[in-house]
Amino acid sequence: MRALRDSLILALILLAAPAFAAAPRRAAKPPAPVEAPVSADPAGDLIGQAQAARARGEKELAVRLAQAAIVADPARPATYNVLGDLYAADGDADYARFYYREALNIDPTNGDATRAMAALDRNDGQRAAQADTSAK
Repeated sequence: MRALRDSLILALILLAAPAFAAAPRRAAKPPAPVEAPVSADPAGDLIGQAQAARARGEKELAVRLAQAAIVADPARPATYNVLGDLYAADGDADYARFYYREALNIDPTNGDATRAMAALDRNDGQRAAQADTSAK
């Protein structure tokens, strides 16, 4: 009788084993989402990205990033200088002057904006002199 009982227990175990193997396993907790690090200086990051985009020749992207830097930190003269530099490099002196003036309104001693405005004035003077000589 004991042998019969042991055989039945063994049979039940063997019959139940595939069911246990096929049973859905509890899913492990998904890993916690990795959050992007928050920058301590988002405007500075955007300025760097704008300059990198300009170096790659992506002018439109560089302008958009520089504009975003101004929005991120409107009190930082460097954000205006970068946008002025972008417009100056593209030959748009009026827009460049506008942004350099904005930088100087924030910080009248801003050397970068002062030098950039002087360079624009020199270029205008050279163009005027060339126009005079070619007209004669």
